[in-house]
Amino acid sequence: MFGLFALCAAMLGFGLYLQLVVGLHPCPMCIMQRYALVAVGLIALVGGLHGPHSWGQRVYAILIGASAVGGAGVAANQSWLQLHPPGIAECGPGLEYLMESFPLTEVLPMLFRGAGDCSAIDWTFLGWSLANWSLLSFSAILLLSVWLLLRRRQG
Repeated sequence: MFGLFALCAAMLGFGLYLQLVVGLHPCPMCIMQRYALVAVGLIALVGGLHGPHSWGQRVYAILIGASAVGGAGVAANQSWLQLHPPGIAECGPGLEYLMESFPLTEVLPMLFRGAGDCSAIDWTFLGWSLANWSLLSFSAILLLSVWLLLRRRQG
Protein backbone atom coordinates (compact mmCIF):
# COMPACT_ATOMS: atom_id res chain seq x y z
CA MET A 1 0.00 0.00 0.00
CA PHE A 2 2.98 2.28 0.46
CA GLY A 3 3.59 2.02 -3.28
CA LEU A 4 0.07 3.28 -3.99
CA PHE A 5 0.59 6.14 -1.55
CA ALA A 6 3.86 7.06 -3.30
CA LEU A 7 2.16 6.93 -6.70
CA CYS A 8 -0.64 9.20 -5.51
CA ALA A 9 1.88 11.63 -4.01
CA ALA A 10 3.82 11.69 -7.28
CA MET A 11 0.66 12.32 -9.30
CA LEU A 12 -0.40 15.13 -6.97
CA GLY A 13 3.10 16.58 -7.15
CA PHE A 14 2.94 16.54 -10.96
CA GLY A 15 -0.42 18.29 -10.84
CA LEU A 16 1.02 20.99 -8.59
CA TYR A 17 4.00 21.30 -10.95
CA LEU A 18 1.65 21.87 -13.87
CA GLN A 19 -0.28 24.41 -11.83
CA LEU A 20 2.54 26.36 -10.18
CA VAL A 21 5.37 26.08 -12.73
CA VAL A 22 3.67 25.58 -16.08
CA GLY A 23 0.70 27.81 -15.20
CA LEU A 24 -2.19 25.42 -15.90
CA HIS A 25 -4.92 26.37 -13.45
CA PRO A 26 -7.17 23.47 -12.43
CA CYS A 27 -10.87 23.57 -13.12
CA PRO A 28 -13.40 22.48 -10.48
CA MET A 29 -13.47 18.94 -11.89
CA CYS A 30 -9.67 18.78 -11.67
CA ILE A 31 -9.84 19.83 -8.04
CA MET A 32 -12.43 17.12 -7.33
CA GLN A 33 -10.13 14.55 -8.93
CA ARG A 34 -7.31 15.77 -6.72
CA TYR A 35 -9.49 15.29 -3.65
CA ALA A 36 -10.25 11.72 -4.74
CA LEU A 37 -6.53 11.10 -5.31
CA VAL A 38 -5.71 12.51 -1.87
CA ALA A 39 -8.34 10.19 -0.38
CA VAL A 40 -6.84 7.16 -2.16
CA GLY A 41 -3.33 8.13 -1.06
CA LEU A 42 -4.27 8.72 2.57
CA ILE A 43 -6.24 5.49 2.80
CA ALA A 44 -3.30 3.61 1.29
CA LEU A 45 -0.90 5.28 3.74
CA VAL A 46 -3.07 4.43 6.75
CA GLY A 47 -3.53 0.90 5.44
CA GLY A 48 0.21 0.49 4.99
CA LEU A 49 0.96 1.80 8.47
CA HIS A 50 -1.80 -0.29 10.01
CA GLY A 51 -0.74 -3.49 8.26
CA PRO A 52 -4.06 -5.27 8.75
CA HIS A 53 -4.82 -8.89 8.02
CA SER A 54 -7.68 -10.44 6.05
CA TRP A 55 -10.74 -8.33 6.95
CA GLY A 56 -8.82 -5.12 7.49
CA GLN A 57 -7.21 -5.39 4.06
CA ARG A 58 -10.63 -5.85 2.52
CA VAL A 59 -11.95 -2.76 4.29
CA TYR A 60 -9.05 -0.67 3.00
CA ALA A 61 -9.53 -2.13 -0.49
CA ILE A 62 -13.22 -1.15 -0.43
CA LEU A 63 -12.41 2.39 0.74
CA ILE A 64 -9.71 2.78 -1.91
CA GLY A 65 -12.06 1.40 -4.55
CA ALA A 66 -14.86 3.76 -3.55
CA SER A 67 -12.51 6.75 -3.76
CA ALA A 68 -11.24 5.54 -7.14
CA VAL A 69 -14.81 5.15 -8.44
CA GLY A 70 -15.57 8.73 -7.39
CA GLY A 71 -12.44 10.07 -9.07
CA ALA A 72 -13.04 7.98 -12.20
CA GLY A 73 -16.61 9.26 -12.42
CA VAL A 74 -15.47 12.87 -12.38
CA ALA A 75 -12.63 12.13 -14.84
CA ALA A 76 -15.02 10.32 -17.18
CA ASN A 77 -17.43 13.26 -17.06
CA GLN A 78 -14.63 15.69 -17.81
CA SER A 79 -13.35 13.50 -20.66
CA TRP A 80 -16.88 13.49 -22.09
CA LEU A 81 -17.05 17.29 -21.82
CA GLN A 82 -13.73 17.54 -23.62
CA LEU A 83 -14.96 15.32 -26.45
CA HIS A 84 -18.30 17.17 -26.67
CA PRO A 85 -17.66 20.71 -25.42
CA PRO A 86 -20.72 22.80 -24.61
CA GLY A 87 -21.21 26.19 -26.22
CA ILE A 88 -20.61 27.89 -22.86
CA ALA A 89 -18.16 26.82 -20.20
CA GLU A 90 -20.14 24.98 -17.53
CA CYS A 91 -17.49 24.71 -14.84
CA GLY A 92 -17.17 28.31 -13.87
CA PRO A 93 -15.54 31.52 -14.97
CA GLY A 94 -11.89 31.84 -15.94
CA LEU A 95 -9.15 33.45 -13.87
CA GLU A 96 -9.24 36.70 -15.84
CA TYR A 97 -12.94 37.19 -15.13
CA LEU A 98 -12.49 36.39 -11.44
CA MET A 99 -9.63 38.90 -11.08
CA GLU A 100 -11.66 41.61 -12.81
CA SER A 101 -14.89 40.92 -10.95
CA PHE A 102 -13.89 40.11 -7.36
CA PRO A 103 -11.44 41.45 -4.78
CA LEU A 104 -8.31 39.36 -4.21
CA THR A 105 -9.56 38.17 -0.81
CA GLU A 106 -12.47 36.44 -2.58
CA VAL A 107 -10.47 35.23 -5.57
CA LEU A 108 -7.91 33.28 -3.51
CA PRO A 109 -10.46 30.82 -2.05
CA MET A 110 -12.02 30.49 -5.51
CA LEU A 111 -8.62 29.54 -6.95
CA PHE A 112 -8.31 26.74 -4.42
CA ARG A 113 -11.67 25.45 -5.58
CA GLY A 114 -10.53 25.78 -9.20
CA ALA A 115 -11.35 28.08 -12.05
CA GLY A 116 -11.72 27.76 -15.75
CA ASP A 117 -13.41 25.67 -18.37
CA CYS A 118 -13.53 21.93 -17.64
CA SER A 119 -13.95 21.16 -21.33
CA ALA A 120 -10.71 22.91 -22.30
CA ILE A 121 -7.72 20.72 -23.15
CA ASP A 122 -4.67 22.70 -22.07
CA TRP A 123 -2.13 19.86 -21.90
CA THR A 124 -1.74 16.47 -23.56
CA PHE A 125 0.69 13.58 -23.43
CA LEU A 126 0.63 10.95 -26.16
CA GLY A 127 -2.58 12.52 -27.42
CA TRP A 128 -4.42 12.14 -24.12
CA SER A 129 -5.62 14.99 -21.92
CA LEU A 130 -5.09 15.15 -18.17
CA ALA A 131 -8.70 14.01 -17.68
CA ASN A 132 -8.03 10.95 -19.88
CA TRP A 133 -4.88 10.09 -17.92
CA SER A 134 -6.74 10.63 -14.68
CA LEU A 135 -9.50 8.26 -15.80
CA LEU A 136 -6.89 5.64 -16.74
CA SER A 137 -5.14 6.07 -13.38
CA PHE A 138 -8.33 5.80 -11.34
CA SER A 139 -9.36 2.75 -13.36
CA ALA A 140 -6.00 1.09 -12.61
CA ILE A 141 -6.41 1.95 -8.91
CA LEU A 142 -9.89 0.45 -8.98
CA LEU A 143 -8.53 -2.75 -10.53
CA LEU A 144 -5.84 -2.86 -7.84
CA SER A 145 -8.46 -2.45 -5.12
CA VAL A 146 -10.54 -5.29 -6.62
CA TRP A 147 -7.43 -7.47 -6.70
CA LEU A 148 -6.68 -6.59 -3.05
CA LEU A 149 -10.27 -7.39 -2.16
CA LEU A 150 -10.36 -10.76 -3.88
CA ARG A 151 -6.86 -12.15 -3.42
CA ARG A 152 -6.24 -15.00 -1.04
CA ARG A 153 -3.48 -14.49 1.49
CA GLN A 154 -1.03 -17.33 1.87
CA GLY A 155 -0.71 -18.14 5.56
